[in-house]
Amino acid sequence: MLSIIQAAGWPIWPLIACSIVGLALIIERLVALRARRILPPTLLDEVIGISRNSLPAMDVVGKLAENSVLGKVLAAGLAAVIHEPRITEEGLRQAFESAGRAAAHHLERYLNALGTIAAAAPLMGLFGTVVGMIEIFGAQAPGGGSNPTQLAHGISVALYNTAFGLVIAIPALMFYRYFRGVVDELVIGLEQAAERMLPHLMRFAVRSGAAGTFAGGGAGSTPR
Repeated sequence: MLSIIQAAGWPIWPLIACSIVGLALIIERLVALRARRILPPTLLDEVIGISRNSLPAMDVVGKLAENSVLGKVLAAGLAAVIHEPRITEEGLRQAFESAGRAAAHHLERYLNALGTIAAAAPLMGLFGTVVGMIEIFGAQAPGGGSNPTQLAHGISVALYNTAFGLVIAIPALMFYRYFRGVVDELVIGLEQAAERMLPHLMRFAVRSGAAGTFAGGGAGSTPR
């Protein structure tokens, strides 16, 4: 491998850097996008159970936000109801959607970089091959004959860059598509959890219209 790298010339070094970065991103995303880490299976039921009779304190909401990505989304809904007791269903839904967009952005971290490596590696390999071919044909004597065996060996060495670029790009593209699918599934799980939490939290929202009707009825029911 070392002899191949030395023979391929300087254009292979950017490809080696891309391979190291791509491998690091793949390992990091494999660890970070574990479903149990993003969507703890019992967290939603625990939150609903804790807030069944009353809303939790803000310190509990803060600890929930630090638990996981799902915890951040659920904590956003709880905080919205605590800070605005007269919140409407539309306002609570917007709070969940805002937290969901931030969570989706967090889950998609580094995926653009991995996709860029998958797209750029073949082009970088082709560039290295072109540079190698230019050096090979430029080294040939203008008036002298060329050795076909030596020329064929030089071309094969120049093609190392293209081959190495494809070796990097194919796994990077496969993992990029895989991670995109994982993120889509996790986002759907977050949306379903928010939809389940929405009616539960609306029980604690003060109905301003109902309160006004009650007050009006009380004012009108004066004794004769």
